[in-house]
Amino acid sequence: MAVKRFSFLLIALVVLCAAVAPARAQSQTTPEYVILVGGPSLMRWEKYKGSNAHDFWWANFVRAGRIRTEQLRERHGPDAKITWLVYKRGYVERAAQEKKDLIGFIDSVRDKFNLNLVYFDKGSEVIDYLNNGQPRDRVKIAFFEFFGHSNKACFMFDYSNGLDSASKSWLHESELTKIRRSNFTRNANIRSWGCHTGESMSKKWHAAVGNRMWGAVGKTQYMTHELPVLSSPNGKWVN
Repeated sequence: MAVKRFSFLLIALVVLCAAVAPARAQSQTTPEYVILVGGPSLMRWEKYKGSNAHDFWWANFVRAGRIRTEQLRERHGPDAKITWLVYKRGYVERAAQEKKDLIGFIDSVRDKFNLNLVYFDKGSEVIDYLNNGQPRDRVKIAFFEFFGHSNKACFMFDYSNGLDSASKSWLHESELTKIRRSNFTRNANIRSWGCHTGESMSKKWHAAVGNRMWGAVGKTQYMTHELPVLSSPNGKWVN
């Protein structure tokens, strides 16, 4: 009788382990590292603004994204899933001014760093990628950073590109509730390197998405060989 009882318990344990193993396998997810890159201003709008002009160098945001990508590759290896979302029209318009193939240059960054490069035109496309660009039951966003123009309430992808000192392509803080919280890992690193984001949008992001987003109080300055820095006298990073 004792032998039969032991055999029954052993069989039950094997069945339980077989049931738990697939559940554990399904719970394992792949991290994705997402970099959102806005477009540069055009000099036909900026050349009269003196010290207030933006983007004398067309690659401000692309360069910052590349610096961050190099860091991610060094930290997470050559096979880590890194995605760039790039506002394409901004670089098409600036290419005519530069007389260079800027899209070809961005494509070469993709090839060098083995990126998933996605071009977009509207903020709704950014939301759609975050929600549906990957099977989010298996691929969770562990890292999301924005390089581009912004004010306290939105990312402005085409600031001073199509219109002087204005934008027609953006992601506004009122739209953040459309992003699913379940897209992100619990401890995802979220940051905006644009100006003023920490004055309002960071709070709205936290309320809507759940993760905290680091943002600047005041202005930021994009650099050539390092990530952007605070440029306002009383500027600070907040989340």
